[in-house]
Amino acid sequence: MSTKGLGRGFDALIPTDLVNEEFDLTASEDKKESELKRIKISEIFPDENQPRRDFDKDALEALAASIKEHGVLQPIVVTKEEGKFKIVAGERRWRASKIAGLDKIPAIVRSLDSQNRLELSIIENAQREDLNPIELATAYAKLKNQFNLSDEDIAAKVGKSESTIQNTLRLLNLPDDVKHIMVKEKLTEGVMRPLVSRDEKTIKKVLPKIVEEGWTARKVERYFQDHKKKSSTALIKRDQHHKDEDALSAKYNAVVRISGKSLTFKCKTISELQNLIDSFK
Repeated sequence: MSTKGLGRGFDALIPTDLVNEEFDLTASEDKKESELKRIKISEIFPDENQPRRDFDKDALEALAASIKEHGVLQPIVVTKEEGKFKIVAGERRWRASKIAGLDKIPAIVRSLDSQNRLELSIIENAQREDLNPIELATAYAKLKNQFNLSDEDIAAKVGKSESTIQNTLRLLNLPDDVKHIMVKEKLTEGVMRPLVSRDEKTIKKVLPKIVEEGWTARKVERYFQDHKKKSSTALIKRDQHHKDEDALSAKYNAVVRISGKSLTFKCKTISELQNLIDSFK
């Protein structure tokens, strides 16, 4: 099949946080089997055998508004059938594009045979034991987003639990430079998983410790547990200080502030200050 339209344009239309070609072990096969085209929406039809038939109207309207402003950022996937194109993945985007008034939509076109071959190739790769976690997550993401497989479907096909699939997929939420470090340093999924929900500043603080000190998954989890306890303790202390400040301010008719081991009083006038001094005598 022709590869015209692939390459740079192909990469630009597929968000890197979903399927980054650098970590996609079937990228070269995909280019041989796929063709990126802009297809008339009128030439595309949904798969009647797809179990999902209900589409939230408000969600579609919101997506249509986004498409009007930004365009379709991720192409749908279709197969050729009787001179038209049947949707494999991306029916929501297709429906929203119709609402947005688009005439054409970007689509990855594969024959039914090539679609099946590529799916089998991805599944075979996902079952290899030598994959790094990011390559594995990328394989799952490709099955999910280009082959319309649910987490449950993927789990059944690769022989793992649904929660395992979901946890691995979450690694793709890590910043790109962190993914590269993870691969380069051969860091495990268990070690990196606690970082997924953290902000970039926290990740950049903890990651060098993981790499340089060889932190285990247990140590990373303990670090965040201890950090949470300290934060909670500090918050309780601040709340108590605020109550004490209010009570002292009312008692001595002054602005009272507590900071660390210091207690300060601030008066509006010299007379109020003298009255405060006299109250302590």
